[in-house]
Amino acid sequence: MKKLSVVIPIYNEKNTIREILRRIDAIKLDGVEKEIILIDDFSIDGTREILSGLGSNYKVFFQDKNMGKGRAVKRGFEEASGDIVLIQDADLEYDPADYPQLIGPVIDDRADVVYGSRFLNSEITSQNKITYRHGFIFSRILNLFSNFLSGLWLSDIYTCYKVFSAGAVRAIITEIKSKRFGIDPEFTALIAKNKFRVLEIPIHYQGRTYREGKKINWKDGLAAIWHIIRFNLF
Repeated sequence: MKKLSVVIPIYNEKNTIREILRRIDAIKLDGVEKEIILIDDFSIDGTREILSGLGSNYKVFFQDKNMGKGRAVKRGFEEASGDIVLIQDADLEYDPADYPQLIGPVIDDRADVVYGSRFLNSEITSQNKITYRHGFIFSRILNLFSNFLSGLWLSDIYTCYKVFSAGAVRAIITEIKSKRFGIDPEFTALIAKNKFRVLEIPIHYQGRTYREGKKINWKDGLAAIWHIIRFNLF
């Protein structure tokens, strides 16, 4: 039997954490055991108290201070014991019902890494909800810039859903340097550097607003330009 490690970086998600865990628990994967790893990045809204009350079905870890999504993901990788590792945000923008399609290529040894794309032309993505048009346009520009420097032609490097074989995780874990949202272009650069087999799968997506808890902002967008240059050229 294969094991899937679901790594969930969390920061101030008290309104959504119970529901996303319910949705993950509801997904049945034939021949695959789930390991759910929650990394709380020093939440201050009551999320930590919720996590402290979870049962033994979850592996929960608390960062000693707020260090950013990149560090939380790396910590999750370090704690994962699965044959497959999947990154899941703690909000409700991404649908765990996509898990079977996302992990299938890794299980079948057709890919080392799978990205869940919000933008591939498909019946699934035609129904996706993009909340901020200006953010969407800027992310597409950044995506093209990353493609140019990395040599990988991907439609959505900023997707939450990234799936890795255990071998791919072992190959890159000591190289991960990002603290915040630079983790996305860094992952893509590491995939190119290691010549991993990478596939994209269309996924469901329902974007949320800043009022609903969205955290990435224009400063992260500007920083992304440097991250793409840094991780691909240096």
